[in-house]
Amino acid sequence: MHTVKALLSWSCLLGLSAAACPFAGGATALGKREEPAGRSDSFLDKDKVDDSNVYMTSDVGGPIADQQSLKAGIRGSTLLEDFIFRQKLQHFDHERVPERVVHARGAGAYGTFTSYGDFSNITAASFLSEAGKKTPTFVRFSTVAGSRGSADTARDVHGFATRLYTDEGNLDIVGNNIPVFFIQDAIQFPDLVHSVKPSPDNEMPQAATAHDSAWDFFSQQTSTMHTLFWAMAGFGIPRSYRHMDGFGVHTFRFVTDDGNSKLIKWHWKTKQGKASLVWEEAQVLSGKNADFHRQDLWDAIESGNGPSWELCVQIVDEDKALAFGFDLLDPTKIIPEELAPLQPLGIMTLDTNPTNYFAETEQVAFQPGHVVRGIDFTEDPLLQGRLFSYLDTQLNRHGSPNFEHLPVNRPVNWPVHNNNRDGFSQFLIHKNIAHYTPNTLNNGYPAQANQTTGRGFFTTPDRKASGNLVRERSSTFEDHWSQPRLFYNSLTPVEQQFLINAIRFEASHVRSATVKQNVIKQLNRISNDIAKRVSSALGMEAPAPDTTYYHDNVTTGISIFNNTLPTIATLRVGILASTTTGSSLQQAAVLKERLASDKLVVTVVGEMLVDGVDQTYSAADATVFDGIIIAPGAENLFKPETISAFYPTGRPGQILLDAYRWGKPVGGLGSGSNALGSTCVPSTPGVFTGEDVDKFVQDFESGLSQFRFTDRFPLDSGAE
Repeated sequence: MHTVKALLSWSCLLGLSAAACPFAGGATALGKREEPAGRSDSFLDKDKVDDSNVYMTSDVGGPIADQQSLKAGIRGSTLLEDFIFRQKLQHFDHERVPERVVHARGAGAYGTFTSYGDFSNITAASFLSEAGKKTPTFVRFSTVAGSRGSADTARDVHGFATRLYTDEGNLDIVGNNIPVFFIQDAIQFPDLVHSVKPSPDNEMPQAATAHDSAWDFFSQQTSTMHTLFWAMAGFGIPRSYRHMDGFGVHTFRFVTDDGNSKLIKWHWKTKQGKASLVWEEAQVLSGKNADFHRQDLWDAIESGNGPSWELCVQIVDEDKALAFGFDLLDPTKIIPEELAPLQPLGIMTLDTNPTNYFAETEQVAFQPGHVVRGIDFTEDPLLQGRLFSYLDTQLNRHGSPNFEHLPVNRPVNWPVHNNNRDGFSQFLIHKNIAHYTPNTLNNGYPAQANQTTGRGFFTTPDRKASGNLVRERSSTFEDHWSQPRLFYNSLTPVEQQFLINAIRFEASHVRSATVKQNVIKQLNRISNDIAKRVSSALGMEAPAPDTTYYHDNVTTGISIFNNTLPTIATLRVGILASTTTGSSLQQAAVLKERLASDKLVVTVVGEMLVDGVDQTYSAADATVFDGIIIAPGAENLFKPETISAFYPTGRPGQILLDAYRWGKPVGGLGSGSNALGSTCVPSTPGVFTGEDVDKFVQDFESGLSQFRFTDRFPLDSGAE
């Protein structure tokens, strides 16, 4: 208890002072890589514009000067005939397109998918037809609820949309970092989005669900509970885009050339390992670096350390859709891996950043309806609605059905051949005047491709539809509480605490007593322990157990913090040094070189930007680092009586203490370990000291692999 009081007293002393962008001016050990000979976006080279060593031209190619308007006299009015002025201003006035209603905030990158083998025994998809076959890809990561200007680290479901530019057309896997979704029928999607968006009267809060309308919807539309639990856990605040998995959410079909089909679920498994932030850290990051996830992805790729994911599928026989106690057409359910193991198909590595954010990341138009031969849909009612809605959204954003002509949206087998014509922004000049089928004037071309001719797309031959026309939900979709409990049971105790704390935080912002009562009611259907612990924080009476859906089952692959990272490459380490002691900077340089040799991004922090210092204390913050080391000679900066005009009072101690409180590895080399005592950091797991550099670095890097030391986070007393 004494240690807790000491930590709290230091927190009060240090406070949270504003800092400059943590990335500004910070040198890293991983430099900008050379442009590779075979960039993953090389198929777009013909559409790129090089403005070096040329004259300014108008939109129709005439050389111009565009810095002064044409006026009637030196101090006269601008003339309407000034076509240069009109062109420039008119184009500027129309630069923006409507942002996405959801997934507006995002970042993208190109890469390559490589197939592990020939999977023609399960799918006719060409990109999976041989070992080593490579397919260009583009991935867009995003948050869901916030606007384009919101922060990366808002608690949210995160989009994980992947385009594979296959040799038989574009395949889009338009998913999220959470394998389930809030609703079971697409007709409810406007209601969901309206509820989580800012209030229409005051446009608040931005990129947040901690308000009445969101939780009113969650507690009334109980299909939301499973996804909500994932979002309230660490999956809602990932460490980076690189440290999260991706999922296709829906059940799809694999179809062979012969028409045999299986039900499948898409999974992208991160090769960097799963990792998440903690909530206070995510909140601080939102204010200090709203672009944290964008910056992380960009820097990793630029340094030649682009992230990788393994593409896996769960495969289930068609007649087993109802065999597991739930319906595989229900997008609010997972298939536990024990029932359908993951089958690896290949690996994707992102290695190329976009050339132009708007032209590529903003204009890319993903659709679940972009499928290829060998992939087919299911009757999942959410998927069925998305097949319409995503196309309709792109028409609204781009104003024309020709958005597929944009370079980032074109297939690699461009140009396409069909009878679609005209429309705004038509990119193609069609030579065929017989643009109809059937025809004889163009010898019947373009010809029809199908299952047996031309390797065309075909619908699964055995798909059937029958029954009365009804507006009803299937009884197989009715259990909304068993799987949230399965998810909760599969977390570690500290992850369960994080989830409960997140619900406490969100529900404490709800003003309606009725909504709060309904929230407790739904939580109690999942777990009486959760309901009691949330009730206690809200000052509400704990309910009696509602045991209908209670069980003790667990599943694998859920926990984030119960694993070590398979690689620590590109994690960020801050070395806190002092410019007043030459030996401190020398020791910091030795540490930096040693850590950088293991592909860690190392930043030396000091009072002033002198040789050997990458960032000042006034600009530094614990949020930007995955671990903190105190260099010898810097220990005096951490004494309470030390003040300086070069940084906010107590900033060095704040960085160290925040890193410790957020579970990060911290340590002091040699005399630097004295700083731990000055800031009341106890000797617990994840706190490293030592005299020998190599031994110290080895121990510290093992701490980075563990990523977070969760024993530092308190649990509710008596938690089950």
